[in-house]
Amino acid sequence: MQQPLWQRYQDWLYYHDGLDFYLDVSRIPFPDSFVAQMQPRFAQAFADMAALEQGAIANPDENRKVGHYWLRNPDIAPPTERQEVLAALEQIVTFVQQVHAGEIRPPEAPKFTHILSIGIGGSALGPQFVAEALMADHPPMRIEFIDNTDPAGIDRILARLHDTLKSTLVIVTSKSGGTPETRNGMLEVKYAFQDAGLDFAKHAVAITMQGSQMDDLGHAEGWLAEFPMFDWVGGRTSELSAVGLLPAALVGIDIQAMLEGARFMDEATRVPDIRRNPAALLALCWYFEGEGKGLKDMVVLPYKDSLLLFSRYLQQLVMESLGKEKDLDGNVVNQGLAVYGNKGSTDQHAYVQQLREGIPNFFVTFIEVLRDRQRPSREVEPGVTTGDYLSGFLQGTRQALYENHRHSITLTIPEVTPRTVGALIALYDRAVGLYASLIRINAYHQPGVEAGKKAAASILDLQGRVLQALRQATGPLDLMTLATQAGAADEVETVYKIVRHLAANDRGVVLKGDRGQPATLKVSLEK
Repeated sequence: MQQPLWQRYQDWLYYHDGLDFYLDVSRIPFPDSFVAQMQPRFAQAFADMAALEQGAIANPDENRKVGHYWLRNPDIAPPTERQEVLAALEQIVTFVQQVHAGEIRPPEAPKFTHILSIGIGGSALGPQFVAEALMADHPPMRIEFIDNTDPAGIDRILARLHDTLKSTLVIVTSKSGGTPETRNGMLEVKYAFQDAGLDFAKHAVAITMQGSQMDDLGHAEGWLAEFPMFDWVGGRTSELSAVGLLPAALVGIDIQAMLEGARFMDEATRVPDIRRNPAALLALCWYFEGEGKGLKDMVVLPYKDSLLLFSRYLQQLVMESLGKEKDLDGNVVNQGLAVYGNKGSTDQHAYVQQLREGIPNFFVTFIEVLRDRQRPSREVEPGVTTGDYLSGFLQGTRQALYENHRHSITLTIPEVTPRTVGALIALYDRAVGLYASLIRINAYHQPGVEAGKKAAASILDLQGRVLQALRQATGPLDLMTLATQAGAADEVETVYKIVRHLAANDRGVVLKGDRGQPATLKVSLEK
């Protein structure tokens, strides 16, 4: 039994010499016949990816190219885009040098010492993951993130920065400038600067598209600088644009090494051969495990604390790209691939019990880091270090799962460096693109996200109509009457939740009656 498994490991092991990167898919039990069956689909997927890099329209919904691969190798980009990438990179390098040298500085301090990054989704998840993975213990600047429109969360971040606000550089990232969560965070921070007697504009930097609302605002108020977002780069693939490179460079991360690692991986994943292409191997496994329909979840278990946020980063990249109702022909297919994860060996004490003995509705991706730490390790028992334990837990968990017919992929890197992180980002970018081609969906639009934004806007519009109805009322109103007068007779529950939220936040709304029986409530405004 062991010898065939060992032989399968050798037969399917992928190794990249330049990156010292391993990919082991031997514990995904696809047969050779399945690989042969998938060859025509992969031939098309390889052709689709080649066309994408050559500038084909990838998102017909918006008549838009998708060129995030050009970010790490401008030489393959069309001439205009090539110049845009090179100019942006030069601008980032120059700006960071000037900030670190104190040539660009706040009015009230000799240098900027902290960064507050405001963004949502891809404008936050990538920079957060990279900072957590790569920032040194004593970086040239510290970074905090506002990545939600949660008032308490914003207060907590601002409290941390209270004593250093005068030396804080604020990066506001939004392609349109109108994303509500980002706009709200910016306004809250602007108020905090005003309350502290500081000029927000002298601390503010925009990352946005030319001609956007934020572009106009930054120029009108005289912000310190603006860096470009490109129409051909989506948020979830923007980490190697100014979105991720600017904050990374400011905290001292080697962005050239990140780009180099991504470029190396891009080259490896262009090879039109499943066995010699790591992204194709991942896509093959995803298809086999989920039967091409996403029937199993992908559990990501990095055995390194610094990679804790990788699963969150992959959640957006994979689920926003692949979670689609319709295929390219307009058929309803409800595709997707759910991603979740934490870290090893924390999960030895969390959900590995279910993984081994519970519902077999998943496959695991283990991420192994060979180097334990930058200094020699002391033994915690004869001949054994803490790193040996971590490695042992990974190997033991992988074996225990396989013995119980639970499948896994193991991805191994030498250590967590800018180069290997760049390679990981590129690997999953490409795997998502190939898999999307295999299942014939558009990975580069997100109608579900847009639908959610529109629904939220309609709630806020209704809130305005509810408040107007209460102002015009001569006395307390029951919920049905209030909803009718607000033009939302069929949305009583929504009206109830609006007034409940306003009342809980001292916004002048008064509720009287039995809170457990909403129909009994009377609603009015404070006099």
